[in-house]
Amino acid sequence: MVQNVTIGKTDVTATPLGLGTNAVGGYNLFPNLKDENGLNIVKAGLESGITLLDTAYVYGLGHSEELIGQAIKDFDRSKIVIATKGAHDFSSGEQEINNNPKFLTAQVEASLKRLQTDYLDIYYIHFPDKTTPKAEAVGALQRLREQGKIRAIGVSNFSLDQVKEANADGYVDVVEDEFSLLHQDREADLLPYLKENKISFVPYFPLASGLLTGKYNQDVQFPETDIRSQMADFQQPRYSKVLKAIEKIRPIAKTHQATVAQCVLAWYIMNPYITVVIPGAKKPTQVAANAQAMNVTLTQTEYDTIDTAFAEFKAIQSGKSLADPD
Repeated sequence: MVQNVTIGKTDVTATPLGLGTNAVGGYNLFPNLKDENGLNIVKAGLESGITLLDTAYVYGLGHSEELIGQAIKDFDRSKIVIATKGAHDFSSGEQEINNNPKFLTAQVEASLKRLQTDYLDIYYIHFPDKTTPKAEAVGALQRLREQGKIRAIGVSNFSLDQVKEANADGYVDVVEDEFSLLHQDREADLLPYLKENKISFVPYFPLASGLLTGKYNQDVQFPETDIRSQMADFQQPRYSKVLKAIEKIRPIAKTHQATVAQCVLAWYIMNPYITVVIPGAKKPTQVAANAQAMNVTLTQTEYDTIDTAFAEFKAIQSGKSLADPD
């Protein structure tokens, strides 16, 4: 089992592999979700040794947080790292992105109640809005940190310039954004800045909607109702290039008696730019399997082989899988 990692310049430590919980209570994001399954997903993560749970208000409009609050009752809260996010404002009847200090403060208080806890280990501004000065927004979170309600401050889906503005006073501890072997755009600009300023990086969508698990082949076709039919990663000729690169991982997986997905996750864990990787899951068994990636230790040669296999995706400005909501 790999060692715990530290979030930014704080005293928050976590396993290098966490659990993304948008499919836990995120009924507005996925169809046919069952609360019992969501509770079992969270418990499976904790029972598998994962300590960091990543959620957000917009995952079920608070329901994901509520389920996590229920699931952790049988565990030692002091050993769990809860990260949640806020910025989505529905007070007008329409979805708006709001970074106003007063709004963020209210969001933190609401998250604490839903999670049934008196502190949040990490709180992210989920998306940047178009008007609020970013240092002011982060300043509101800093005041909450001074009150003991937040242990670490994060921003998510911010451009490099927005991260710099948010970090004007040095308060930002962690940044979350899309990054995977197929979406490496941020390595050129954002990641060097974060490393230089001792800010942690947490990538989401690390398995690229399952494409990097190795379960797909050339014959797979998706109906128009399936979101994957609209995603660039599943379109030719890109799709074939991805499958070709994945084939380079299979011998490595065989050597470690591991899955392709576990080796991909082990690559993120070994990546010097990445602090915690947060794959999601829709089944408890998937969580347990992902957790086993922490027992896969790649050699430098194996790491470089995977890196080289996906090198062409570093040069492609592929765009995000998740569109900014504002």
